[in-house]
Amino acid sequence: MNTSRLSGSIALAAAAGLAAACSGGADAPTEAAAAGAEKTAAVEKVKCFGVSLAGKNDCSAGAGTSCAGTSTVDYQGNAWTYVDAGTCETTPRGDTGTFGSLTEIAEA
Repeated sequence: MNTSRLSGSIALAAAAGLAAACSGGADAPTEAAAAGAEKTAAVEKVKCFGVSLAGKNDCSAGAGTSCAGTSTVDYQGNAWTYVDAGTCETTPRGDTGTFGSLTEIAEA
């Protein structure tokens, strides 16, 4: 993800708003406008193993599969799907009492 361009754009908008507010020119951007600019940033996604349903994985699920939609069982340990960064290890694997993993899950 290219965050330097986004950071530069936000900084430029903030500087323009500050200059306008200090010079008595056009209205400065509101806090809501600044918050909206931050919300447009894409949320980082990570591969989360063991949380996809059968046929709903995002790509290769190991031996016997080739790509998206080829997992054979719910919560297959070597099948992954993209989730928001920071949520994988708190995403439940059905009602098993276990959670997703950032690495492949060995099935017992």
